[in-house]
Amino acid sequence: MDGGIKEKGGPVYLENVNEHAAHIANQDDHDITAIQAARKNPKTVLWCTYAIWLLVLNSFENQAGGSALGIPQFRKDFGHAFGGDYVLPADWQGAFGGGPVASAVIGSMAAGWIADKVGRKLTYAICFLFSIVGITLEVVATSSPVFFAGKFVNGFAIGGFISVSFTYVGEIAPTALRGILSSAAAIAFTFGPFLVALIQKGEGSKTTRWAYRSIFVAQYGVLAIGVAGLFFMPESPWWLLSKGKEAKAANALRKLGYNLEDVEKRMATIALTLEEVRRETEGASYIECFKKSNLRRTMISITPLSIQALSGVFFVSAYSTYYYQSVYSADMSFILQIIQQVLSLVGNVCSWFIIDRIGRRNSQFYGLLLLTAILLVTAALATVGTPPALKGSCALILLYCFVYNVTIGATAFTILTESSTSRLRVKTIAIGNALQNSIFTMWSFVFPFIFNPDKAALGGKSCFIFAGLAIFCLVYLWFCQPETAGRTYEELDEMFMKGVPARKFKTYVTDSQLRGQQAKEIEQGNQNSGV
Repeated sequence: MDGGIKEKGGPVYLENVNEHAAHIANQDDHDITAIQAARKNPKTVLWCTYAIWLLVLNSFENQAGGSALGIPQFRKDFGHAFGGDYVLPADWQGAFGGGPVASAVIGSMAAGWIADKVGRKLTYAICFLFSIVGITLEVVATSSPVFFAGKFVNGFAIGGFISVSFTYVGEIAPTALRGILSSAAAIAFTFGPFLVALIQKGEGSKTTRWAYRSIFVAQYGVLAIGVAGLFFMPESPWWLLSKGKEAKAANALRKLGYNLEDVEKRMATIALTLEEVRRETEGASYIECFKKSNLRRTMISITPLSIQALSGVFFVSAYSTYYYQSVYSADMSFILQIIQQVLSLVGNVCSWFIIDRIGRRNSQFYGLLLLTAILLVTAALATVGTPPALKGSCALILLYCFVYNVTIGATAFTILTESSTSRLRVKTIAIGNALQNSIFTMWSFVFPFIFNPDKAALGGKSCFIFAGLAIFCLVYLWFCQPETAGRTYEELDEMFMKGVPARKFKTYVTDSQLRGQQAKEIEQGNQNSGV
């Protein structure tokens, strides 16, 4: 069959781009519901879940560092006496928090380049090696320099995991499931801290080094599952086709659960999308992310991640346990930390059911608007400073976690994966992750001097800072954030290339849609006439 997929001795390959099949596949993506897509593509959902699982290593490592500050034995082993307790020096506290975030920036950017050169699968393997070394150093550390070295080395891995995992999910997820699966990826950022909180509650009150070492040892379990799954993981068909490996791309689609007919359609739509992108994009370098229509796409893709970093999540994730201890006992603080992570998990699950219904834009804007109000009230209660007011501020931190994960905590990752151009997706995701981590690095070094009792001692009043930054972010979202829900990559490519204004994205009818409808009508007509 000319223009299709044929088998010769077993391997499957693409002879040339079958545009008719590509247009039908584009329309099929609109005609199927999320539930139907999940039933039709269970293996794809499974491998998306695998990629999401690897993100648990990221959230686990980030939370472990912040939660260690809330463990008295950790502050005793690595800090100094102050006011009847132990306090970690602000410079080492900043290094423990900022060092791995800085290395994650490097790891994310490097992974973006490596993944385009050698593939998503081999890049994962490299990240696993860095993670094993980093975790081991954290476990055996008895001094601040060795502990810092472990977190710094592990930072390279967690940066790489983010770049590759979101790219992989964005590439293999069906359009009907893309919003749910990419927002579900954010559950990894709540599940990791939940595990840390459980371990901390059980072990954190011990008076030996295992009070905090047990947290870092547990990372080996998460890592082992990832390593075991890597041997069976299909490579991304998008990457394989971009490298001209048609036979391997078709076989990868089969491993993802597609039958021969669906493989032909999927191969055609991927090839057509890549070809159209090549007309707009000369190469696949980082510089291309900032040329022509790609500049706008890059800014729209990466800004929601930066909004996360500017709107208070650093304080809530890294310092909430420490803050709870200024109001409650250590045991009660650990319990509140578990409640916080449960609310975060529930919030993320709720996001799965609303992200396609209310859209990315509304979820981002109105979610951040509510979070801004919560931050202002939290800071106001901390300013009052009475015991009831401080307990109220702790309750609002819990509410913040729920609202954050229902809205901007989930949708930012969806926007990141679907707004970037297909050919530059892994590099755009790397840039977004690097920028977010750069902001987190800044907070890691600055915030101890803002928050700590032996420095500025602002405590919960620091939420005024985050609320002010969030207001500027709201202005950006209102004017610049388009609605991308329900759009195929071919349609998004067309709208960005045509420069469609952000406010018109939701209702704009693309040429791709019209061609898809026409191709579907022709196919149905042929079927009805018995052709």
